[in-house]
Amino acid sequence: MASFESFYQEYPCSYNSPLSCDRPFQTAQQIKGAKFCLECGFPATLAQEAEIKGNQGTYQIASFVGVRGLGRLYSGVQLKDKQPVLIKEYLLPNRSFNESEIQKRKDTFKRVGGVSLADSRVQNFRLVETKEAIADEKRERCYLITQGIESSQTLGKYLIEKGSMTSPDVREVLNQGLQTLQFLHTQKLRFPSNQVQLGITHGNISLDSTLIKVENNQKFSIYFCDLAIWENLFIPPIIPQPAPARPEQDLESLGLLAFSLWVGRTTNFLSNQPLDPRDNQQWPDTDSHLKQFIYRLIGLETPFESAEAARQALLKLPKEDGGKSSVRSSPGSQEIKKPLPMPLLLLLILLLLLLGGGIWYWLWGRKTDNPNQYIQWSRLVRNFSEVPNVPSGQFTYTGEKDSTWSFVLTQSVDNSRLGDLLTRPKSDATATFDYKSVLSSNINNPTKSLEEVQTNKKDFAITSLVDNITDKLAKKPVAYDGLLVFVAFNKRDSNLANALGGQINLEQLRQIYTGKITNWQQINPKLPNLAVKPFAPTEPEAISKFQEIVLKNAPQDEALFAAKVTKLDTTKTQNLIRSETLEGRSTGIISFGIISKTSSQCTGYPLAIADAKKSAIQPLFQKRDRRSINPSDDLCQHDDYYVDVTTFQSYPLGYPIFVVYPKDSNRLPGGSTFAQMLTTRQGQCLLIKVGLVALQPMPDDINSYACKSVP
Repeated sequence: MASFESFYQEYPCSYNSPLSCDRPFQTAQQIKGAKFCLECGFPATLAQEAEIKGNQGTYQIASFVGVRGLGRLYSGVQLKDKQPVLIKEYLLPNRSFNESEIQKRKDTFKRVGGVSLADSRVQNFRLVETKEAIADEKRERCYLITQGIESSQTLGKYLIEKGSMTSPDVREVLNQGLQTLQFLHTQKLRFPSNQVQLGITHGNISLDSTLIKVENNQKFSIYFCDLAIWENLFIPPIIPQPAPARPEQDLESLGLLAFSLWVGRTTNFLSNQPLDPRDNQQWPDTDSHLKQFIYRLIGLETPFESAEAARQALLKLPKEDGGKSSVRSSPGSQEIKKPLPMPLLLLLILLLLLLGGGIWYWLWGRKTDNPNQYIQWSRLVRNFSEVPNVPSGQFTYTGEKDSTWSFVLTQSVDNSRLGDLLTRPKSDATATFDYKSVLSSNINNPTKSLEEVQTNKKDFAITSLVDNITDKLAKKPVAYDGLLVFVAFNKRDSNLANALGGQINLEQLRQIYTGKITNWQQINPKLPNLAVKPFAPTEPEAISKFQEIVLKNAPQDEALFAAKVTKLDTTKTQNLIRSETLEGRSTGIISFGIISKTSSQCTGYPLAIADAKKSAIQPLFQKRDRRSINPSDDLCQHDDYYVDVTTFQSYPLGYPIFVVYPKDSNRLPGGSTFAQMLTTRQGQCLLIKVGLVALQPMPDDINSYACKSVP
């Protein structure tokens, strides 16, 4: 099949991948009822609470989950019984499919979307249960309604989060996978059209079409989904259509999947190309029997006749042997029995030295976890319900209208707005916290929120601007915020980000934003001959922090900043960059913005920041390798990178966000209580999910496991 990124070429997405691009989702969020992406015209994501009518009921969208294969995923419910479902939306956009192709594929989808045993037995052979296949009569979309296992648990994501599997676990994946293929290949199966067929080929086995469900005791089950018979209907006709798959191809695909799980990655670190199982150096050396079995599955040695024959051979396979018996250097080679000749011995010594260096780098040269760094996290109160002495009453708090806090309160987290979750954080208490933003008359000195607390008009405030608070107010940090500086980034043509080496220093920023640097070649003659076009966001707090950190609050520099820099909403700046890129122009735009608006996008590359005395710091880390990002990374895969808390604590453009409240003991302690709640584990996890940075490191990158364990 052609590369996924070559699909939908008729839509001028600047990232050449409109299905996985974030702009259709952002369009749906920003414009109620939007049907198409504002930039390229690709179908927008479905709106929250949109309803889909099928033959077996009506389903309501709860939230957009992401992309898997050739469709977009949504969590939802069936309205009649409120049962949770997963909705996979397939697209037939009219620039890629003509009317007759659209209708033909809709009709076929309704006939073949989902399979079950022909004799109506209810038997779990680990296929994701399909409730219904729906073709939208009014729009160019189809929907597959499924239930039973979370969509996010693909083996691809498992590999990123957990790393390689042990050989016993790989054997178990193969055992379950072959058992499911045995069912698929040999049973009488019924399609939604009531057509019965003896056996079906999956045709689309991969890390992303195989889900894993892990039990509390660490046992797991794998489930197949996204069968080719309906998934391939949505490959645009301009793309060469795959030939009907054969059962032996399922075995080969399962073998390659097992190989990737065992090795722990899908690409060669040195060449950045897909791993080649013919390369003996890529294989683990812990289980030669499993290795030879996978050779046969993928056809490098005598292939198995069927899934049943392969499974029987797997069950008879000797246990893990440490890789010492019958080790072969490549398929079909002879066992090594003779003493090693001297040149080969010298080569092995050299390899051992290189391996030792690699192990040294792994243990000491890369970022590793120090258990002591999680002590602060372990001492936090677990959740809101455990916060003691919560006062009764209605508290009103405030912040600047266009501040980070005003923005993050509107963001969705755990299927609710953060603002709604924090209105009554402790359900068994009568305390409520209502947020009312204010607007400072002087946008260059946004202190209105603090004045409201000082004059008793509000109970407390949340702000990052606390340098001039009086001794009558107390402050408590609850999270970190910061500014990311970005330049145009296109994974096909990231010349400016690359030429800068992915970084910039504070003095260069000062000269850019005061008009002293007007062409990128003034920084380095090797940079593109482009005019520098500095932009700034519209949030007063963000501008104030930039002037404090970069311009050192120098009045003359602030005046030049005001005169020479264009202020534009961060999203609109990103749109402008994309527009210039779509037109084929190189753009010299540079801008900055708060983390929650700039980290989950791929229009601009966030530069590492250096100051006069220290090397550049990049707080965004690539998730799998736990290293800082670089311009060669694909930032459109938003779940592949995260803010590293420990690194961020040294980031020059980072700063705390505080809860500011009166020290007056005669007033109820609403502010200090709210700060206590935000600094519980539950509170920190919520703030991370809306784009802020935790006060302390948490176990596991992106803090996924730490936060999943908190209600």
